[in-house]
Formats: sequence, C-alpha cells, structure tokens
Amino acid sequence: MARILFLGDVMGRPGRLALKTHLPEILAAFSPDLVIANAENAAGGAGISPKPLNELKGLGIDVFTSGNHVWDNREAYPLLEAEPFLLRPANYPPGVPGRGVVVRSLGEGGAKTERSELCHGQIGVINLQGRVFMREIDCPFRAADMEIETLNDSGVKVILVDFHAEATSEKEAMGRYLDGRVTAVIGTHTHVQTADGRVLPGGTAYLSDAGMCGPTGGVIGVKAESVVGRFLNALPFRAEPAEGPVALRGCVVDFDEKTGRALAIETVNREDDDG
Repeated sequence: MARILFLGDVMGRPGRLALKTHLPEILAAFSPDLVIANAENAAGGAGISPKPLNELKGLGIDVFTSGNHVWDNREAYPLLEAEPFLLRPANYPPGVPGRGVVVRSLGEGGAKTERSELCHGQIGVINLQGRVFMREIDCPFRAADMEIETLNDSGVKVILVDFHAEATSEKEAMGRYLDGRVTAVIGTHTHVQTADGRVLPGGTAYLSDAGMCGPTGGVIGVKAESVVGRFLNALPFRAEPAEGPVALRGCVVDFDEKTGRALAIETVNREDDDG
C-alpha cells in the first residue's frame, strides 16, 4: 500500500501560513509517500510566482497542480516552462507554456517515510480544467483519454487527476468516466470541501472538491466585503485574500501501487482555534 496527500487550493499568504502551521502535523499523522497541492492562487491569491513556489517546496510538497487562475500572474509563464513539477491543465490548446502531466517516483520528494522506501513505483499526475461555467477550452474528457493512454504505454499504473472545475455534475461525470482507469479523481477550484469522498466501483477514489488551504474569515478565501460588494453592484474587484484564522483542507488516498486501484479516501482538515 502507498499513500498520497492532496492539498486543496493554496490561497495566497494565508494559505501558505496554513501549510506552515498545520502541514507538519498532517505529515506526521499520515506519512504520505507523495504530496500534491493546487498552487494556482499561491501568489497573492491570484497566480503563482517563484518565491511562493519555492516556499511551498520547502514545506515538502512534491507536485503542484493549477487551473484557470495560474495565468493571472505573468511570472507563471516562464515558471511553467522551467519547473517540471508545476502543472497547468493539459486541455489548454497547443502552444501555451508548460505541461499538463508529470510522472514522479513515490518517495522521491520531500515526503519520505519508512513506507516510501518500499514504494519505488511511479505516479502520473494529470491536471485538467472543466468547461461548464468556465472559459471553454479543449475537451477535458478527450484530453484525459490521450494522457492516460500515454502514461499506460509508459508502464505507469498509478494516476491521479486534479480536475479543476466549477460544476459538480461535470466533476462527477469525469469521475465515472475515468473509474477503473485512474487511481483518483480529485476536484479543485470551488475552495469548498465536499463530503462525497468514496471509492467508485472500478477502484477509483473520488472527491468533488478538496477544499482550500487559506483564511476562513472571508468568502472562499477572499475578503468578504469585496465579494458582497460585487453581488450588490456587479462591479469587478481585486480578489484579495481575507485575514484572520487559517485552515488546511485536503484528502488522503491509499492505493495499491502494483495495480493502481484505490483502497480508501479520507478528507483531512486542520484549522486555527478561533481564540
């Protein structure tokens, strides 16, 4: 058996603080063989840049996924080309910077455990983006087919998919579509952790959304007054991270590294005391 820890969307400086505060406890409690985090909002709540990425690497995170907001910071463009373990969704049109898939060895990164010494297999991570209520890009379902075929041809049996999407129906459809072909389909983007984690009949772990690593005092991590104001006046605003207590949200997936089948999925939650 091997184990992956997946961390929900990291929201700016508060999200990085949540990881600094609570990730050591999570690593000690679950001893994951690989740690993955969605980092599309890690720089100021919009995009990614070198300094926060290096900060997250130093905390023991091995692979970084993203989504539509990864393009909000222009520093991400060269970073996506330079950093092999920083992904953007694979279903963006040809010619955009970066890559949507990476293969990494279990226990190779910062989350080495006693168990990981026995886990020398490889895991493929695929990043996809939904199209419902979002900018329509290439089909994520067909992109998944192509990337899974390529990974399987390379002998990779353990595959985790970060499906960065708005609609729960689209996420569930992807989970059912890939059931039995990948180890896990984990949703991101909404910043709200869902309670529907389960292993589907074909052996794929599924969770509609892993949630957010960030501040709990705003609206999905953004200052409440800005979000409320937009609903009242319909004017655009800059999504600044909220202040106050922070929380870490994510999930742990146990799987058979020989077959790639998931054995269990469990959500993880740690947050500051209100006092």
